[in-house]
Amino acid sequence: MLELKRIYWTRQAIKSAYLAATVWLLASAIVALIPEKGTTVEGQGISVVTETLRGMFDRVLGAVAVPGVLVVVLAVVAVVLRTQDLRRRDSVRRFTRQQRREGMSRATGLCEMEAGFRRRCSRPAEHGDHFYPWSKGGSTSLQNFVAACARCNRAKGARIPSPGQQGRIERRRRDYVTPDGPVSVGERQPLP
Repeated sequence: MLELKRIYWTRQAIKSAYLAATVWLLASAIVALIPEKGTTVEGQGISVVTETLRGMFDRVLGAVAVPGVLVVVLAVVAVVLRTQDLRRRDSVRRFTRQQRREGMSRATGLCEMEAGFRRRCSRPAEHGDHFYPWSKGGSTSLQNFVAACARCNRAKGARIPSPGQQGRIERRRRDYVTPDGPVSVGERQPLP
């Protein structure tokens, strides 16, 4: 669970920082384009236009330098994380029939995902879903198997579930999994 918390919050922080840096970049560019009061360029014709455009360009370049570098650094970090996810991918994507049979019987044939108000979905399970997404390095194992209805599976998509969702599924599993059965959920492939 600690690993999922670290991964989830790291990615949320990167997304938030990228959004903030992009807003900062755009706001800096817009503010730099607003002409300063009392600034006039004396001369005639093309030289006035050239001097005005050069001044605007210098102001915009100075204003967007720091947020621009921050956006580039965050984009590089996101690309590195995506590359690591690709390297982590399990060579087997589909659950075996045995894993599917065991996972569905463990879930008593019902969806294990959350419906409204953080309660368990009551629809019948139709899919075996990777709790930690396969595309993000989730393993194709029984520990990472979650029984899901089609609606919940589509809604989750390839997003990394929050640590809170993981904890709630594990708590709910204690109600319907045999006492000696595993209740933990989520498993990530190690880097090769």
